[in-house]
Amino acid sequence: MDLTGTSAIVTGGASGIGAACVRQLAAKGATVVIADLQADKGEALAAEVKGVFAQVDVTDTDQIAAAVKAAAEIAPLKAVVNSAGIGWAQRTIGRDGQLESAHSLEAFTKVIAINLIGTFDMVRQAATVMSTNDADADGCRGAIVNLASVAAFDGQIGQASYSASKGGVVGMTLPVARDLSAAGVRLNTVAPGLIETPIYGEGEAAEQFKANLGQNVLFPKRLGTPDELASMVVECITNSYMNGETIRVDGGIRMPPK
Repeated sequence: MDLTGTSAIVTGGASGIGAACVRQLAAKGATVVIADLQADKGEALAAEVKGVFAQVDVTDTDQIAAAVKAAAEIAPLKAVVNSAGIGWAQRTIGRDGQLESAHSLEAFTKVIAINLIGTFDMVRQAATVMSTNDADADGCRGAIVNLASVAAFDGQIGQASYSASKGGVVGMTLPVARDLSAAGVRLNTVAPGLIETPIYGEGEAAEQFKANLGQNVLFPKRLGTPDELASMVVECITNSYMNGETIRVDGGIRMPPK
């Protein structure tokens, strides 16, 4: 699928994996709407790639609608990447036998709301607009990639909420792809492993921590880069025969219990 002269949306596009996707989609000829909460980083990146920043909280359906409308007004919306997400670490129960020490239900609900429901809301709204595009030679009108995580399969101790949210993203991949096939819209999921992003911090201690984490990777023994992840995302968008699939990009790692 050719992205020249089209528009695209990347949620969580202001930094990390999302920003790498923004740059690679722009290099393919798309005008990218960076949908994020971080206005300073988002506006700077938009200026760099000649795109547009839209302040979007993915739990706000009206803000998603505004971003989709903004993209469609620029050019036909052909690509969406759902990269917005949060993590949370807390064991299901505490050590003292008290309910107050159990996993926060509010936190669990928030992780699901952002990582799973926010992803689905963008999918349903963007795909509705994509369905009105002119089809290419393959009958394709658009493509969507959702970001999950290897935690969907190898969830660690304390990752109940995060793994549940990403497992939901994986679980809806095939049924949603089947739903959208009648409209000529493809959908795939990419599940990253350990990717080097700003969450690990900076400095000598952070570098040592990342090096130690990298030793758990099968090969190569390092963290992945945002560009390596983004290249798979872009492949899923541009390769017209990629549909209904979940792909791990993780160097072969299988996460230990903790």
